[in-house]
Amino acid sequence: MIDQAGSLKLKYFKEIRPKLRESLGKKNIHEPPRLEKIVINVGFGKGNPDQKQKEQIISRLAAVTGQNPVLTKARIAIAGFKIRKGQVIGAKVTLRNTKMYDFFEKLVSIVIPRLRDFRGMGLGSFDGRGNYTIGFREINVFPEVEYTRGEKTFGLEVVICTSTGNNDEAKMLLTELGMPFKKENTNRKKEVVVNKV
Repeated sequence: MIDQAGSLKLKYFKEIRPKLRESLGKKNIHEPPRLEKIVINVGFGKGNPDQKQKEQIISRLAAVTGQNPVLTKARIAIAGFKIRKGQVIGAKVTLRNTKMYDFFEKLVSIVIPRLRDFRGMGLGSFDGRGNYTIGFREINVFPEVEYTRGEKTFGLEVVICTSTGNNDEAKMLLTELGMPFKKENTNRKKEVVVNKV
């Protein structure tokens, strides 16, 4: 684990960016992929929590991210979900710069290893534009949140946005930053096709 605040950011500029520049054949030092922002959001869901629960969700999201969340509102009305236009439907935090790198470091060194039966992050969560999404069923996997018995828990979504529009380049970047992806099975036995004469 990188101890000092901002150390992962420093490591990116000193070691990771030059390495990516060389391996990807980029001419300009500013061309290699980089983290742009990390968006952490919580939806209030169908349950429509009361004011006390909403405040609890907001305070826990603030504790996890180190930044005050903003409330998200419905852009359109959805009758099936009893959602009115302008209704508060969740909370989100957008991290940039040093806070973003510090959050990423905590994610890969503390939070993800705490997941039950963890065998590596799946590659299917890239969006085709170089961004990667992770869903957590419970916020309690973050060290700042303690579980209280009988308390209603909630999940959250983490979207890691990169500067590249390419999934492969984004995967290289996140791997260098410490994201533990599942190892691709290259030892699969090739199917032998026999042509019948």
